[in-house]
Amino acid sequence: MSSQYERELRCVLAGIPKGVEAVTRSCDPIAKARAMQVLERPFLVVRAAGSGMEGSGDLLALRGDLCFPIEVKSCKVSKLYLSGRTKTQYEAMLKEGVRCGLMPLYAYRLKRVRGDSWRIFRVDVGKLSGRLGMLRRRIPALPLTRNGKPFLDWDQGMPLHKFLALVCRSNDSNSIKSLEQRAAQLDKHNDGDETLIQSRLTDMVQP
Repeated sequence: MSSQYERELRCVLAGIPKGVEAVTRSCDPIAKARAMQVLERPFLVVRAAGSGMEGSGDLLALRGDLCFPIEVKSCKVSKLYLSGRTKTQYEAMLKEGVRCGLMPLYAYRLKRVRGDSWRIFRVDVGKLSGRLGMLRRRIPALPLTRNGKPFLDWDQGMPLHKFLALVCRSNDSNSIKSLEQRAAQLDKHNDGDETLIQSRLTDMVQP
């Protein structure tokens, strides 16, 4: 079952139009427009599971300016506590993030929910440089239990469409116009809301 959601996320990060459309089908027009920025600045996404390299996560998202190891999780409840193998996975990602100066991410898919069902968290590896340093201030780390242990709380994560807007946004006017048109096309069978998209265009390029 987890491989199904890995494929879902992989299609989105890779900027495959059908994949982005499927994930945002029940989202509002602004969330769709934000998510579709990945079509202009996609990632090369490689499945890392089974490679034997601890700390690499399930997916590696690569682009000229960024690289993220991503651990994919899914559940029917909003909170997921790490223990046993999942705790070992977290510790390995933390170790490799510190060793290599990377920002490992968790992508948490909540089942049976409408709208954006994905939430993004970062593994707190401490200080980072360059663009990752900026992203570190914007992307929430895994929250901690009362005992100081990290866990996943879907309600505290960053929605995927906001994450995509953050890492893929462009101030190029032609790109924004193209994204606006794509958003309008996605909504043509759902009472379209192009006027709303145009009036909130500034919001589209802000996480």
